[in-house]
Amino acid sequence: MTTSTLSVVLFRHESCAGVIINVSDSEQKLVCDGKSSAMPNSSDSVVLLLEGLVEGTSLPIFLFLLLVYLFVVFSNVSIFGLIFFKRSLHQPMYLLYLNLSANDLLGNTNVIPRLLVDLLRPASLRHIHLYSCVVQAFLSHLFGTTGHTILMIMAFDRYMAICSPLHYSAIMSGRTVVKLTVWAWTVAFFLVSILIGLSLRLTRCRSFIFGLYCSNASLFKLSCENTYINNIYGLFFTAILLSSSIGSIVVTYTKITVVCWTSKSASLNRKALQTCSTHLFSYLLFLCSGMLIIIFHRFPHLVQERKFITIMYHLLPSSLNPLIYGVQSKEIRRSFSALNMIHCKVQLRESLLTVACLLRSTSNRRATNHTDSVGDSSEVTNTLHKHIVYINDAPA
Repeated sequence: MTTSTLSVVLFRHESCAGVIINVSDSEQKLVCDGKSSAMPNSSDSVVLLLEGLVEGTSLPIFLFLLLVYLFVVFSNVSIFGLIFFKRSLHQPMYLLYLNLSANDLLGNTNVIPRLLVDLLRPASLRHIHLYSCVVQAFLSHLFGTTGHTILMIMAFDRYMAICSPLHYSAIMSGRTVVKLTVWAWTVAFFLVSILIGLSLRLTRCRSFIFGLYCSNASLFKLSCENTYINNIYGLFFTAILLSSSIGSIVVTYTKITVVCWTSKSASLNRKALQTCSTHLFSYLLFLCSGMLIIIFHRFPHLVQERKFITIMYHLLPSSLNPLIYGVQSKEIRRSFSALNMIHCKVQLRESLLTVACLLRSTSNRRATNHTDSVGDSSEVTNTLHKHIVYINDAPA
């Protein structure tokens, strides 16, 4: 015997203000002015209504999510920019970090800003255009899929660096990294395009999106047609992605463990622990948060818990990845220290130049009356210029 979960959502229709009653996954009713009726046909409507995080507005949640999102953007942009502009960091491992930061920025910027805006709106005004909904659904699934493919390549990179160090430079060349990166994004783009395309072929009869944001499931649930093909491809998509991802991690880490166990080398074991522990933690965090979303979909009554897990799926790995890889990598730490030193040098040089200019202008104004003071001021100015030259020539 199955039980259906009844949920009520505030709604503003063209002719009245009322509520949407979600009787089941396939049945929605609109209550307007005390009269109950089926949801109007939405096959021609291009404006949808999002459920959002909470029914009303919530300033505390808005401020918390805004601060976390700003930290995610700042930390990932810092890592991305540092690796992109620092030629010494154009190595396979760091270029993969760059792709991971780009994917984290893509996934969070696609979801969080829209969620923050909706938190300041009443539930009845959280409208989204159909095309915007499709783009958001596509990018959200691209974020999840590309995250797995990039982490798979990172596992292979760690395997080659530890198990075949002599052949690492030849195999993991710049051209190979580019090919692997293109493969990671292309495969994800292809799989997600089919997933979203199968949902777009369906005729819509509803206009309410359940959840925090648009996804493939929310798109095909707008239709009253048979979604058997969508369910089959969704299962195929999930099975292929997770089996490939988990399988590659198990195989590479098993071989790394065997090599470390048989080598009896303390330096090799220390290197493997240092590089692999961060990657494995990042992968397990990303995998478990994604799996929890799938598991919570089996429990329709745990709506708020599923929303919380969905937010953590985007924010938690994306906020921890820059910290994990930034702390673990000596090159990244050294590069950030060099940038900080350069910034301090620039500030000190500007301060000394300002003081020198002030002294020179003062001495010029008093040139006719205070000859000795002019000599003293000129001597101080020359000393300041010597310090500026020293700062410019000093190594970072």
